[in-house]
Amino acid sequence: MKYLCLVYLDEKRLSELPDEDCVEFDAGIRQSGHCIASEALESVTTATTVRMRNGKLSITDGPFAETKEQLAGFYMIDARDLNEAIQIASKIPPARVGSIEVRPVRPIREAVARERAGRAVSV
Repeated sequence: MKYLCLVYLDEKRLSELPDEDCVEFDAGIRQSGHCIASEALESVTTATTVRMRNGKLSITDGPFAETKEQLAGFYMIDARDLNEAIQIASKIPPARVGSIEVRPVRPIREAVARERAGRAVSV
């Protein structure tokens, strides 16, 4: 099952995490076969928030909301279940100074394909 591990931390604490620790963890999780994709993000000061309301585009500099911890990166992982995903997330270096949100990926493309295939068979 796929899980997205969202890495949150206070950017002021980023210097407490050597990049080497993150790269070493990334290499290990890729070698284990659990990592589907991973990336670090630039500072929240580079963020742009996009909204469409009643057909009108609104663009705001910065993140969606002011928070103490900002989204710093992500890991898309493949794990047997939530327990294994949590164990993997607990080893992500920023978990030492921030938090890791673990969320199952909703297989929307597969669900729609199954629904379409079912409709085609019943016609």
